Amino acid sequence: MQTPARPWLTGLLTFIAVLAAVLLALNFSAGEKKVRQQLERQYSVADPQFHRAMGSLLGPGIVGGNKAAELLNGDQIFPAMLGAIKSATRTISFETYIYWSGEIGKQFADALSERAKAGVKVHILVDWVGSAKMDDALLQEMQDAGVDIRKFHKPAWYNLAKLNNRTHRKLLVVDGAVGFTGGVGIAPKWTGAGQDAEHWRDSHYKVEGPVVAQIQSTFMDNWLKVSGEVLHGEAYFPELKPVGNSPAQMFSSSPTSGSENVELMYHMALTASTKTVDLSMAYFVPDEVSLAILREAMQRGVRVRIITPGEIIDTETVRAASRATWGQLLAAGAEIYEFQPSMYHCKVMIVDGLMVSVGSTNFDARSFRLNDEANLNIYDATFAARQTEVFEQDIRKSRRVTLEAWQNRPLSEKFSEKLASLLNSQL
Repeated sequence: MQTPARPWLTGLLTFIAVLAAVLLALNFSAGEKKVRQQLERQYSVADPQFHRAMGSLLGPGIVGGNKAAELLNGDQIFPAMLGAIKSATRTISFETYIYWSGEIGKQFADALSERAKAGVKVHILVDWVGSAKMDDALLQEMQDAGVDIRKFHKPAWYNLAKLNNRTHRKLLVVDGAVGFTGGVGIAPKWTGAGQDAEHWRDSHYKVEGPVVAQIQSTFMDNWLKVSGEVLHGEAYFPELKPVGNSPAQMFSSSPTSGSENVELMYHMALTASTKTVDLSMAYFVPDEVSLAILREAMQRGVRVRIITPGEIIDTETVRAASRATWGQLLAAGAEIYEFQPSMYHCKVMIVDGLMVSVGSTNFDARSFRLNDEANLNIYDATFAARQTEVFEQDIRKSRRVTLEAWQNRPLSEKFSEKLASLLNSQL
């Protein structure tokens, strides 16, 4: 004879099932309305009104007097970052998505720990998911040295609805005066010169000048969320005098405070383009609005070139979802290239040789609506010319995809692309 289920047990199981469904829905929703329409084109990137819109409508004000330098791959990036850390005398603010174990992770832990022992106030924010491969010994080493290290959205009862919101930002500020941002993570994959599958191609940027205060402020945004601590004063925000000629701004977004900001920034820049758009994108999965903006740009004579990863990629699902969108772009005249030597992890947009946007943001729904992201926008033709040279160096290491080749790809690829496209909102 079967024992009847107890009413309280049935009720408890029902409550757990409903709660799990609600939490799942909250984690797979951006929580805010998405951009649903194409922007009206009213000005070009060269128009002062474009600068006013970028600095007043969307982001912090554009400030002059900055200097920025590109750092290509780990061989250039890590020595520059470690050198800045070792030179710190007062404060270090460091936020990163990926921090894994390995020799480069140990070098950073040693340098940060040494500075903390010397009396420098060291604050580190790593993503809970992105730091899953971080050896506990590295964490303990830094904590024992006095480093204040926190994990973004580590699971707790009060943030279970935010587990799908990760900090993807890559920020380092030393003494409030020298900043770094770009696409690099602290892991063995980023060492080397982007020469093979085990050494990824990526770009990072060293910045000096008044815009560094905006980079510091972007770090403080998430530090406050995680720690509840307000870091301020001259040690974090010193007077920053002009050191160069580049106007710039630090652009950030978060699902909790303007998740559409970076997407709108991309859309406004593309809509204002007149001559050229060059996109270096590790993950390029445009939605219908983005596709329409790119197609319209090409219809008015804008040359659009896009570099994405080739067969060497860390997530085949993203590549499949990306390739599913290429047909209408190729038909409209876009040049699409797949990087061949290694995983291509850059995130760079160059518009009309006048504006460059670099940082952590990919051209996909996850970056636009689910992650915390940060991009540095630089409005300088000289800087843009240098980045265009880098872009064309990468093209020479890439394979161009033609419309004919895309149309004639195997049925198995088309099927996998259709399946991957079902996950576009999470990619």
